[in-house]
Amino acid sequence: MPEAVNLNRLAYFAAVVDTGSFTRAAERLGVTKTVVSQQVARLEAEVGTSLLIRTTRRVEPTEAGRTLHARCVMILREADIAFSELAQSNSIPSGTLRVTAPNDYGCNVVAPLVGRFTARYPTCAVDLIIADAKLDLVQEQIDLSIRVGWLDGSSLQARRIGAFRQVLVAAPALADKVTATDPDALPSWPFIANTALRDPLLWHFSRNDLERRAVPMRAAVSMNVTPAVLAATRAGGGMSILPDYLVADDLKAGSLVRLLPEWDLPAGGIYAVYPPARYRPAKVTAFVAMLIDAVKAT
Repeated sequence: MPEAVNLNRLAYFAAVVDTGSFTRAAERLGVTKTVVSQQVARLEAEVGTSLLIRTTRRVEPTEAGRTLHARCVMILREADIAFSELAQSNSIPSGTLRVTAPNDYGCNVVAPLVGRFTARYPTCAVDLIIADAKLDLVQEQIDLSIRVGWLDGSSLQARRIGAFRQVLVAAPALADKVTATDPDALPSWPFIANTALRDPLLWHFSRNDLERRAVPMRAAVSMNVTPAVLAATRAGGGMSILPDYLVADDLKAGSLVRLLPEWDLPAGGIYAVYPPARYRPAKVTAFVAMLIDAVKAT
């Protein structure tokens, strides 16, 4: 078994193979040709085999050299990534950040945050894409996706940064008329269904972790975007179930009233979803950090 190899020499060897010349490798590395030649010779001695065929016109790798070079490329790339990760903590966010978020959360939470982010980091620009559809982060070259609800299994990297509750609400005039004290009585009252959801009519209520109800609602109105459901609910078109971050201001102002407050509905998560990558640029980590602070504040 050969002795431990000096890994620094791999960079010299890879530069010679990439350029096909000791001279050009020396120019790339900023050292003399003699240093490159010595380092490669010592590497060959360490591994106990010839790695290069030297001719007057060009330097070519041997079969063993080609195998080692393929490994060198991966090793040196991993080293670059490691140093990038270390430098990341001290780097200033810059460049264009492409973010996607669903309609309701994007307009109500992410869009205001974008303004604060660019004010704090003037070297950054933000391209915010509001879309309920899940975009291909790699194909669309998106740095970050904010997703709300329940994640499907995927190869993407996700971080849960918060949670939200769903609440049954109605306009005051309708709320005064609703006499239901149990979820099972709700289907007799007008309901606005959000067809953007996977199952917009079947809702699961629970109380004190002991009582559970699965209630099939009957839609008086159906809409396919959450802000429209909110607007119709405010107007008294029916009761609806909406996320707390969307109705918090209305509940405080009294333009909406929570129904059956002693009953809970399933809570969902708020996630930062990243494309598959070994490290994240400073602009991404800085934006997520601000989003986490915003979620905690609410």
